[in-house]
Amino acid sequence: MSSDRPGVLNVRAKTAQVVDHHHDDAKPGKPLYLLVPGGLIALAALALIVYIAYLTWLQGDMAQDQGLTLMAILAPFYIGGVFLFSYGYELYDLPKALRLTAIIVFITLAAVVIIAVLFVLFSGGGRSESSSSSRSKSSSSSKSSSGPSQPGGNVFTGIGPIFVGAGGPTRTVTQEVIREVPVEPPAPQPINCPYCGRPYLPAETNFACPNCGAATPQDQLPPDAEARKT
Repeated sequence: MSSDRPGVLNVRAKTAQVVDHHHDDAKPGKPLYLLVPGGLIALAALALIVYIAYLTWLQGDMAQDQGLTLMAILAPFYIGGVFLFSYGYELYDLPKALRLTAIIVFITLAAVVIIAVLFVLFSGGGRSESSSSSRSKSSSSSKSSSGPSQPGGNVFTGIGPIFVGAGGPTRTVTQEVIREVPVEPPAPQPINCPYCGRPYLPAETNFACPNCGAATPQDQLPPDAEARKT
């Protein structure tokens, strides 16, 4: 009986045999109850895997670790759906079903790897083009934001670079601004009277000791002491 069965690649004859087996009450089992759900599960899982790969490597909307985790979760559903399809397609022949499952999964895995590599290549090219365009935009924006230039000999003064136009090419003139910070004079320091030893501020006591009335020595007088006395 096995010799009468059509080959796997003879899809039309093989499918007709599966349908006849399903509707023949004399034969055990209903293979379409396994083939149809298994095929739908496998197709749905494969579509989700391809979509996740598209979001991960081409669009960049999903992190690579998250995309690989989701694809690893969907892989058993895809393999299980392929096995159910193969088990019904091979009319409950377990060795043939396992072999057909391995062939389909291997071909699918190879196709997914090829698609992922193409996604990475396309996404890398798109990112390089976008990065070059962003660099050109940033350079043009930096040139435009550096300052306006107008023809007719107008000069824009201010702190920083000055743009001078004389009806021809624009040149840049750099102006340095130096600010002087006033320095406060030091506070007057008290001295000790050479006669009584009492400390005092000469400027506050009219350059005389408040205790004994002795005049402040000449070597301890400030330069403007005479002007203050007058």
